[in-house]
Amino acid sequence: MSDPPSFASRARGALYGLAIGDALAMPVHWYYDRAALRADYGLIDRYLTPRNPHPGSILWRSTYSPLNERGEILHDQAVYWGQRGIHYHQFLKAGENTLTLQLANCLQESLIEKGGYEFEDYIRRYLDFFTTPGRHHDTYVEESHREFFLNYGRGRKPARCAVEGKHIGGLPGIIPLAVHYADDPAAATRFSLQHLSLTHRGPAIAGAAGLILDLLLPVLAGANLLEIIRDRHARQKSPYLGFPLGKWLTEPDEKIIGPHLSPACYLADSLPATIYLAAKYHNAPREGLIANTMLGGDNVHRGSLLGALLGAANGEEAWPLEWREELLCPPPLLGMDLVCPAS
Repeated sequence: MSDPPSFASRARGALYGLAIGDALAMPVHWYYDRAALRADYGLIDRYLTPRNPHPGSILWRSTYSPLNERGEILHDQAVYWGQRGIHYHQFLKAGENTLTLQLANCLQESLIEKGGYEFEDYIRRYLDFFTTPGRHHDTYVEESHREFFLNYGRGRKPARCAVEGKHIGGLPGIIPLAVHYADDPAAATRFSLQHLSLTHRGPAIAGAAGLILDLLLPVLAGANLLEIIRDRHARQKSPYLGFPLGKWLTEPDEKIIGPHLSPACYLADSLPATIYLAAKYHNAPREGLIANTMLGGDNVHRGSLLGALLGAANGEEAWPLEWREELLCPPPLLGMDLVCPAS
């Protein structure tokens, strides 16, 4: 029997998993027709380049019109909005991360440079990321960021531009804070909620973040992921755990995500789906991320959270070497000495 992974391995596993889950699912993000997903890409067990047309894309229904230069965030990607068949991530390369994880990397760079979390420093980086042409080449910008910059364009202060959070896309951004402050759960929670409040506010997203931290922090400290999920499920303190975990774990994934839980981005379904997958694949991280990818829907954000949980549980070495080496922009915190929580 092999030794359990060290804290450094668990921390690096969580960071790798965060990025891997996003990059693996990126080419088939928001495919709701699983037959079309398989027809277009086959079994996805490696990084692939996205292709147009995306048969399920609804980017043609999305709009964003900046009120002024202060709110201009689409730049050269604006011409693709309103068109049919456009892949949300059409210009990303195999192994590249979506905008959500690129922002997580901005946070990690801030943590490294400042030696900890500084809200104002991240705000500066966030504004620069979106308002500087060429900072990224991802076509899709989530609703939370579009609404933020509409409010910013109206002249509001950045800390007052967030709208009500109802999507899972806000949650991957707190994972670097959980890893960085793993030795201080109170600080991890405080800074995570502060960070989340910049773009996602309200009790639903705060409760979802609290649950993710309640699962991830003990696992980073060495607890068993499946046991932690079962314990939290038995307590039933979160609305996101109100599902028959034991019964579902015996069913095929396709009979759970779709028939019982929507594969879409809304927290009420996407977070329970993530936790279900984390429990089912608690000791099989590679298989878990492949399964999540092939389930379609908002598999990018589910995948990044799932990857963080599975990576924390199994350690860095559990991820295939090619998945780690072929990430185009590995998480910056991987280069840091991370602090082991006190036993």
